[in-house]
Amino acid sequence: MTDDSPAVKAKPFAPPGARVLVTRFKSIGDILFTLPAVHALRENFPAAQITFLTSKEFAPLVGCFRDVNDVLTLDRSAYRRGNILRIARETFSLLRLLRQKKFSLVVDLQGYGETALITWLTRAPQRWGTVYQSMRGYAYTRGVTRDPAIHPAEGNLLLLQQCGLSIEFVRNEFVLPDDVLAEARKLFGEFGLDPARPVLFIQPFTSSPGKDWPLKNFLELANHWRAAGVQILFGGGPGERSRLEPAARAGFPVSAGAPLLVSAALAKLSTVVIGGDTGLSHMAVAMNKRVVFLVGASRYPNRFYPFRHPDWKIVSPAGAGISGITVPTVIDACKTAFEGLT
Repeated sequence: MTDDSPAVKAKPFAPPGARVLVTRFKSIGDILFTLPAVHALRENFPAAQITFLTSKEFAPLVGCFRDVNDVLTLDRSAYRRGNILRIARETFSLLRLLRQKKFSLVVDLQGYGETALITWLTRAPQRWGTVYQSMRGYAYTRGVTRDPAIHPAEGNLLLLQQCGLSIEFVRNEFVLPDDVLAEARKLFGEFGLDPARPVLFIQPFTSSPGKDWPLKNFLELANHWRAAGVQILFGGGPGERSRLEPAARAGFPVSAGAPLLVSAALAKLSTVVIGGDTGLSHMAVAMNKRVVFLVGASRYPNRFYPFRHPDWKIVSPAGAGISGITVPTVIDACKTAFEGLT
């Protein structure tokens, strides 16, 4: 059932040793947006066993959520391949495990049909969820209709508040393992970067070409700051190395192809991170890094920004698309970012 009332309900009772399941299958940015809600669950239920269910490929990411005790995964590639036997095996294995754990509370932060069904099938006495379509609301004991106009992390916190939890202080803390940071420091040295000097980490590509600021603009930006004595590092996913050949030819170090957590560690070692609406930008925010965030004008202007830092966002002029953001505007934003750290 859904509940759109803004009134805060009585805090749910959680017995000692309560088991809480949080579900979010994808993607990198949206999983990171669950982090403040996970912190809030821990603060409200300090003795609870918190388990996070996600897609198999994101297990290392969720493993960095310090308030999560256990990570469960589903290999969703089997569903994409259409192998009926493997789908059945994956599904029934997961459902059997979930029923065995006897969760007291399940919080569905995905709101898809499949996650609503999984939530219902756990038979947990308390089942909370974000509702995209009204029929899915019947999977939950308390459901809150999704508000597409607000930041997803704020939406997750709102769900918890409307289900009765108290949130006095919002935390957003992503902590990398020491071995990952050590690997990133080694790469820094191989790239000839001095961590004692300013480094601008550039993440030029997002998951959607329509959200990408032109690479030629990033190169112009990089040349400007290199001439000003700032070190430059270009980041990217495994499939983006060829797209970053112009940066390599221009003499800039390129870390494309590094594992996700290592890329995050490289961003953490840098001084300022710049990019679009992409997972690594949001990871940098959760690691308390200064970010310059480039987005196109949107129907929902209050939805896309670095969480808790709307002033770090640069928006294109209305109707111009993200390419309408000028290089001088971004140079000035980076200047402000660097000066704010000195």
